[in-house]
Amino acid sequence: MTAKETVKKILDESFVGTMATVDNNKPYSRYMTFMNEGLTLYTATNKKTEKVDELQDNPHTHILLGYEGEGFGDLFVEYAGRVTISSDESLKEKIWNDHMKNWFEGPDDPNLVILKIEPEAIRLMNKKGQPPEDISL
Repeated sequence: MTAKETVKKILDESFVGTMATVDNNKPYSRYMTFMNEGLTLYTATNKKTEKVDELQDNPHTHILLGYEGEGFGDLFVEYAGRVTISSDESLKEKIWNDHMKNWFEGPDDPNLVILKIEPEAIRLMNKKGQPPEDISL
């Protein structure tokens, strides 16, 4: 399997990762749930969160996905991307799942926004002790 195929497999199978934003030149990270379409990531959030404010000021993010916690050699993805904040109803319907009921009334909840993250750089890490591999986009 190529590095790019491995990255796609990790994105397809890993739903929880960390997402970093910047506020006042300081990084902030939080766990988020992700869905993907190819190499593009999506995550739902409330439009009234600090992360939305931070992304409006600086749309760049860094995401870690795939680490299983088994130790040295676990594959994971370092993903640098640019975020677009969307209230598009069709995208909200597409991304919606029942797990979101804990935070939103439904896909038509006015506070629900979707963060669409387009990759700027992707790196495959810890491939059985191999050096990191940059993925061509």
